[in-house]
Amino acid sequence: MRKKILIFSIVYYPFCGGAEVAVKENTDRIKNFQFDMITLRFDKKLSKFERIGNINVYRIGFCGSGVDISDLSRFPLKINKYLFPFLAYLKARRLHKKNKYDVVWAIMANYSGFGALFFKVFHKKVKYLLTLQEGDPLDYYRQRIGILFLFFKKIFTKADSVQVISKYLGDYARDMGFKGKPVLVPNAVNTKHFSSEYKEEELRVLKKELKKEKDDIFVITTSRLAKKNAIDDVIRAFEFLPKNIKFLILGIGSDEKKLRELAKEKKVNERILFLGYVDHKVIPKYLKISDIFIRPSLSEGFGNSFVEAMAAGIPVIAAPVGGIVDFLFDPDKNPNKKPTGIFCKVNNPASIADKINKLAKNSGLVKEITGNAKELVVKKYDWDIIAKDMERVFKKLN
Repeated sequence: MRKKILIFSIVYYPFCGGAEVAVKENTDRIKNFQFDMITLRFDKKLSKFERIGNINVYRIGFCGSGVDISDLSRFPLKINKYLFPFLAYLKARRLHKKNKYDVVWAIMANYSGFGALFFKVFHKKVKYLLTLQEGDPLDYYRQRIGILFLFFKKIFTKADSVQVISKYLGDYARDMGFKGKPVLVPNAVNTKHFSSEYKEEELRVLKKELKKEKDDIFVITTSRLAKKNAIDDVIRAFEFLPKNIKFLILGIGSDEKKLRELAKEKKVNERILFLGYVDHKVIPKYLKISDIFIRPSLSEGFGNSFVEAMAAGIPVIAAPVGGIVDFLFDPDKNPNKKPTGIFCKVNNPASIADKINKLAKNSGLVKEITGNAKELVVKKYDWDIIAKDMERVFKKLN
């Protein structure tokens, strides 16, 4: 009989970030398990049940009309998150009577973790796997939990296994009381998709649409517009950069209004292009017409966007935080490793500008970095490789 796994996730397609992409990429490749999922519905257009890839998706909670991802963190839809542990447990109990799950799988130690924890408390024989994909500063979670901190720790201590996407998150799991050895299975990238080649005419059309001139240098980020991604520091860096360098921002989030106002305040708004939500399927084309990828994050659990840019063949600038240091090696900071990117200082617009200028003026360094980075991604961070590691995690949960 196939092992049956029930996934708890606050959001899922079409609302997706790195964690949700990882779930789909892995489950699409693991065929000998049955995967069901409980997630929030949010939008009336979404059905209460549908099959997405290799997962039977059950949606719960109340919803609105014409919802985008930024609405999920605003009243009234944000109430869904607080209700999720209770509604998800009730739904899981009903599904379990029919399906007899072998494993419950929580995607991150948030409200989905509480849902899986409730289920584990009442179904002790069912194995409980916790995946840590957290990208926000870890102190942020502690502050938000407040007086429930001791209860929050049970999400970790009751887990039979914890899978993490970086060494940084492995340390976090141990700090939170997990007694076992966290299993490191990083996120990855669809290397075939992100290394896609496009016809020159197709790229020319996009460049024209974005008004890229012959001497322009496009710096790009694919980011949730939130404080932890430090897009404000990049905008401030443009005060120190020549006018032919422009910034493409792919993404939406709660900080968009503040970032637009900052660009006007610093008088660089004509060089900052807010492109909003761009479908994950077409992001490689935007990377192909760009020259440098940047995200000087304040924290990162792993950073899918970075390895996607590496697969696409453009140089990456990042801050040395969280899981970034697992795969990005700076020629000055990591002299014993093949360089795969450039580090800038945290919260330092002048450092960001310096690193952008460094790459803009040194084609030899760019060629070395992009070659090494692409080689690393293909060898270590392709989903076909990672899915096999993830399958072994499930098999060990007997």
